[in-house]
Amino acid sequence: MDPKQWRSALAKTRRSTFGRIATLLGATELTPDFWEELEAALIQSDMGGNLTQSLVTELQETANLEGLLRGEEIYTLLRSLLIERLNAPIEPAPHQKPHVMILVGVNGTGKTTTAAKLAFAQTRAGLRVILAAADTYRAGAQEQLSIWGERLGVDVISAESGSDPGALVYNACQAAHAKNMDVAIIDTSGRMHTEYNLMAELQKICRVVRKVIDGGSHEVLLVLDATTGQNGLVQAQAFAEAVDLDGVILTKLDGSAKGGVGFAIVDSLSIPVRYVGIGESLEDLAVFNPLAFVDALLLDPVTPTA
Repeated sequence: MDPKQWRSALAKTRRSTFGRIATLLGATELTPDFWEELEAALIQSDMGGNLTQSLVTELQETANLEGLLRGEEIYTLLRSLLIERLNAPIEPAPHQKPHVMILVGVNGTGKTTTAAKLAFAQTRAGLRVILAAADTYRAGAQEQLSIWGERLGVDVISAESGSDPGALVYNACQAAHAKNMDVAIIDTSGRMHTEYNLMAELQKICRVVRKVIDGGSHEVLLVLDATTGQNGLVQAQAFAEAVDLDGVILTKLDGSAKGGVGFAIVDSLSIPVRYVGIGESLEDLAVFNPLAFVDALLLDPVTPTA
């Protein structure tokens, strides 16, 4: 996705919270009121109190050290700090196959649609993909994924409603081996992060994958609705305690009025953002790019608000 597409996708976010930040970084003197307003704007963007305090403190220290007097003079520094905060290390994926992608998260985040989007991207890259409809509880979830699979020409492993999702995942991994698939994408059932039994079931699914995918590789990706704000951070913390998360997929980013939760998750948990959903079509899933993301949000203070 090029910079123009990033700007278009994040227009709502840029025009609200981050637009206010851009205004502050214009021809504004670095008074106590400026710092208070900047802190309030960053918190409002859902970055959270801890990260906001860290950013503002570092900006103030640099401004004092270098004798900066106006908001536009710290634009470049804030931009670099935000990009730096998003650069959590990403472990390179092993080349063995099949590579299993386990999607987890609460209900309503868009896991099933995201599974389809990932399958679309992988098949377009020339990889052989299989989908597993392990959301055996939600009515219509397996049917929804089966429809996507038919449209994409991708096999979908499913079972009767109420079936054991661990057994389904076992069958899907076996099928991925038998059919020499490159990638298996597992759509798990939505669960509240406070539900112990469902979290235990998720741990079981991950154990099944590790056991069956001998010589392959796997990763667990948390699908988060970007509009949920700081509650998204709470969800991420709970899922990270239950399973080893390898990354986050932020969905509905095009409809978010804030967008700062990604910064908070990376800063608090050192879990990288891997993909972002910026629309409803299959093409609207992009590999995350910290530089393009920040530049799409944080307008240059000399640029008119877009």
